[in-house]
Amino acid sequence: MKTLVNFLKTKDVAKSDIFIHLKTSVAEANILRHIAQKYVEGQDDVLVLSLLEELYKDDGYKHLNHLIEVKNLLELGWLHQQSFTPIKISEVTPLELLNTAVGLTPSFLKLLQDGTLDLDLPDVKPYADHLEYLQDQFFRIELYQKMSVIRQNVHEHSLGIDRLQNKLKLLEKRIEERVEQTSENLVLDKFFKQKKMNNYEQVIFIALLREEYSATDASLREMNTLIELISIDEYERIKNRSLLEEGSHLLSSGIIDYEEMLNPFGGISRSFYIVDDVLQSIIHPQKTKKVTRLKLNALVEEQDIFELIDSETSLEDVVLNSETKETLENLMKQVDKEVVNRLVKWGIKSKKSGIDARIIFYGPAGTGKTMTAYSLAKSLKRQVLAFDCSKILSMYVGESEKNVRKIFDTFYELSEKTKTEPILLLNEADQFLGARSSGNITGSDQMHNQMQNIFLEQIENFRGMLIATTNLLENIDKAFSRRFNYKIEFKKPNKEQRLELWNKMLPKSAPYEDGFDVTKLAEYSLTGGQINLIVKNTAYKVAVREEPLFTFEDFIDEIRRERDANFDSEKSMGFLNK
Repeated sequence: MKTLVNFLKTKDVAKSDIFIHLKTSVAEANILRHIAQKYVEGQDDVLVLSLLEELYKDDGYKHLNHLIEVKNLLELGWLHQQSFTPIKISEVTPLELLNTAVGLTPSFLKLLQDGTLDLDLPDVKPYADHLEYLQDQFFRIELYQKMSVIRQNVHEHSLGIDRLQNKLKLLEKRIEERVEQTSENLVLDKFFKQKKMNNYEQVIFIALLREEYSATDASLREMNTLIELISIDEYERIKNRSLLEEGSHLLSSGIIDYEEMLNPFGGISRSFYIVDDVLQSIIHPQKTKKVTRLKLNALVEEQDIFELIDSETSLEDVVLNSETKETLENLMKQVDKEVVNRLVKWGIKSKKSGIDARIIFYGPAGTGKTMTAYSLAKSLKRQVLAFDCSKILSMYVGESEKNVRKIFDTFYELSEKTKTEPILLLNEADQFLGARSSGNITGSDQMHNQMQNIFLEQIENFRGMLIATTNLLENIDKAFSRRFNYKIEFKKPNKEQRLELWNKMLPKSAPYEDGFDVTKLAEYSLTGGQINLIVKNTAYKVAVREEPLFTFEDFIDEIRRERDANFDSEKSMGFLNK
């Protein structure tokens, strides 16, 4: 405590041992000494008004002129505000500080104790193992975090930032020197060199790796937080977004990935994580056998129940009625991880149960129910295991009841083996969900009722996310209706939506006759599935001509043909613009 005593007792504060480190005026140093005196007497913080009145006693208000000195000390990082609502010091006027309390920062207390702010680093020596190397890298992230916090609260060129930058430079140089002397294979360093990752990419990766080791609540995973970590100013924040956007080196190389969700406030947030194979190779480098996760597509090929869907479209690509879209957005908010975590905290959900949702999409054929299910999965970064319910009787005659259970058992088995959470899609689920027969029933009716009872039991106990599509909600058995916590209607598109569908589906590079007016096509009352089929059929007809040219009459012919055929099957009409 020699430095502390010297600072308190030296009559001329400018001659104290630590004055050269303070980079302050004599008046500012005197303020620090006065607060330090209060601190050793047991007072952690001091009211600025009382502080200045004690130091500058007079009958006037000259002590107010010294408020700027208090602000300077806050900006230098020697003092901090004792406040429940921290604000940026750079935005505070000196007069606003008059009735606030201030105290000494840990940095200043360390200076009083050690007499220096230099980083105390051990002698340079080889790393004993990769964990020791990780310890230095995690300390590196701590320094980046501290600088980020200071940048958000004080001037960017404050003494606090300068000190931390010096520490960071010393640490990074020391890491390089120790790596050069280390003969043992350092997995993370080798990985950085193999992937040719620049300094900022390394910082992002190490920050995410630190989250894996510390098992925190994703404090460093959010996109803006990671960008803030490596950015000095607004220009760099804009520039560094490219490191975490589609097509960036980290994402395109399969090093990291993200989950994208609508947050409770209506915006979209991205939470980043290290891809599993990469993470395992870093955390368990001693394992010679590669840790791999069974791929869902490989297992699906071995069974005959489900079709595996990886959607290429997200909810933004789907043209829907405004009410339907609003309901879907609300659904997205309710399955957001932050919302689920709150429900777990409140005891409403089990921590192990994950996201549970049983959803019915209902409406006329061709209105986009299946495409929306695929697109919802894309937005949730999930795959889809799709089952065509119309095949259940023909596939399993005589064993329908047994194989209803097999549908769900197989779904759980695939999810467990692959450690994934696919969405179960039950397409054309009308016969599963319809009202059960009563009164004088035949053997066939009895079998159908039994099959429905088993299906009802499975829906009741379902774990995960399930979407069932059906044409008519009115035909659904009330017992089933109660089991689904989301019922979302799909209406036929209006003129405005039909115009959007035509513009999306018409070939962009195809030749059209002069004066071709797509708005006239939108006059015809068609579903999205019908429009897609009409566009395809017209394209096939035009493509075989010697001089292919799309005319308005070509489309009108196909519209008439489609209306005359009067198909009522979403599957036959299609919806996806492949």
